[in-house]
Amino acid sequence: MKTVLTIAGFDPSSGAGITADLMVFRAHGLFGTSCITGLTVQSTVGVRGMHPVKAEVVRETLDCLWDDLPAAGIKIGMLATAANVVAVADFLERVRRTGVAVVLDPVLRSSSGRELLEADGVALMRERLLPLVDWVTPNLDELAMLSGRRVAERDDVPEAARALQRAVRGLSVMATGGHLAVPDDFVMTADGRMRWLSGEHVETSSTHGTGCALSSALLCGLVRGDADAPRSAKEYVTGALRAAHAMGKGRGPVEHLWQMRWDD
Repeated sequence: MKTVLTIAGFDPSSGAGITADLMVFRAHGLFGTSCITGLTVQSTVGVRGMHPVKAEVVRETLDCLWDDLPAAGIKIGMLATAANVVAVADFLERVRRTGVAVVLDPVLRSSSGRELLEADGVALMRERLLPLVDWVTPNLDELAMLSGRRVAERDDVPEAARALQRAVRGLSVMATGGHLAVPDDFVMTADGRMRWLSGEHVETSSTHGTGCALSSALLCGLVRGDADAPRSAKEYVTGALRAAHAMGKGRGPVEHLWQMRWDD
């Protein structure tokens, strides 16, 4: 069984972050390890607080895991601080020579509006982290922040993705369109090929964790050698939305393990 690593924050409601990533990994037949970058105080209602993990602890955890359980793929989510961005970038510079696949979900702000990465960290993400990853999976707001372009409508997405790719050679982009009238995702591979992946609107209030699920599923597809990992990841998230149960008082989690069967 191949090992994959998630470097992300902890969501105590298990809709997103580390716990969600580990469920996605297992649903795809992979063994997951994790490095927590920050503890959030949140529920389905929203994020009340965030407490970063010290960069020294992040560095020690990554070194410890790599010595014993080197990963075939790495998913990066919330990093919380500029120091953690640097710690992860330093780590990737050491391990990239192994051929490990890397997917970045640039978690910059929660859906309830709380900032999850300080301004210096966003700049460092553009300058140091993006050149070290294979894929980035921003939503429309994150794509605008990383590309420096206006992204308000469907027609804005391709040019913003091109701008991001011009700034970072060799980067593939999967921009998520969950906030569009029709939830299509835009894919631009490192060689410049572009396409839209058609989506469907699933009527549910359980949408927490879709971004985490998509990026983790994309990584799983890359590690497993899926010929069309972006499409498979989108189909997985659609299934997770369809199978989601109403939980909590706010936006409940998607069903990350929907492909697995359980006895009643």
